[in-house]
Amino acid sequence: MGILESLYNGIKPILPMAGALFGTILVVIIARMITARKSGEKSKNSVRRQVITIILSLVGLLIIILVSPLDGTRQGQLLSLIGILFSAAIALSSTTLIGNAMAGMMLRAVRSFKPGDWVRVGEQFGRVTERGLFHIEIQTEDRDLTTLPNLYLVTNPVKVIRSSGTVVTAEVSLGYDVPYTKIKGLLLKAAEKAKLKEPFVHVINLGDFSVTYRTAGLLEEVKHLLSAQTKLKEAILDALHDGGVEIVSPTFMNTRAIPIERRFVPDLHVSPDKPSSDSAPEAMLFDKAEQAESLEKLRERYDALEKEIETARKDTPDAVFDPEKEELSDLVERLKKRQKWLAELIKHRENEDNTE
Repeated sequence: MGILESLYNGIKPILPMAGALFGTILVVIIARMITARKSGEKSKNSVRRQVITIILSLVGLLIIILVSPLDGTRQGQLLSLIGILFSAAIALSSTTLIGNAMAGMMLRAVRSFKPGDWVRVGEQFGRVTERGLFHIEIQTEDRDLTTLPNLYLVTNPVKVIRSSGTVVTAEVSLGYDVPYTKIKGLLLKAAEKAKLKEPFVHVINLGDFSVTYRTAGLLEEVKHLLSAQTKLKEAILDALHDGGVEIVSPTFMNTRAIPIERRFVPDLHVSPDKPSSDSAPEAMLFDKAEQAESLEKLRERYDALEKEIETARKDTPDAVFDPEKEELSDLVERLKKRQKWLAELIKHRENEDNTE
């Protein structure tokens, strides 16, 4: 009995501190569990969990110091020391720790990308798997995980592939002896074979030894981006080989017996069928800009109707004859209906832009 009593008297002064430590750990665990349960997916609320954990840990540390068996002077000195260390840590790591935290909050406010999106930052390319307070994690095409500090994303351009579709491209260099009309038809067939929508072909470069062509088309299912790129290149190889077009290096040298009267001008080649229209691809490439321009024109038309309604209202009291007043009143009603329809259309367009 005496041993237990002496043991109890020995640990009694530190019991409040141990209780505070245990309570802090328990509160942090419960808070993280509640936050994770509300979010559904851990990656969605990781920033909030990290912020709550840091705040609760700091509060718990202060409580532990206050309930410790130390006297008031030593507690004050210890709190002052922690304050100095905390201030020094902030000052020394302001360009990294605090900078990454502020960058993480800014990225979440901007909402330029979300988990699952394809992103390219510098030489890094992959799909976002996690967003944290200080970093994001992407999974590359090698299935590896790469961690990028949030400060790096803020200070570098971030390319995000839209979930509504992206343009898949492939380039090939061919000799001047093959007519571009023939090449264009074969490349368009290859893009259609790769199941790309609205395919088109651009001539990228006229080199000293070869012409560089770029084949492109819209891929709506961006989850299969890498497979679509491979399929497009395979389809280009098949189409060119089937069309009897040689694909050789620009530095390839081959000596052939050429008659003196032979001129290196390709024969006119007319494609028997056009697999795709020759319409400009800008409407598809800049579709969001087109939508923004269309929405702006609707807003301008709405403002113009507002001015017409005000003008008709001002002219109504000045009308001398009743039929003229009735006509102006009918005009105001028609303009109001058209303005209401435009307001609903503008709201619908804005909602569509926000959901993209």
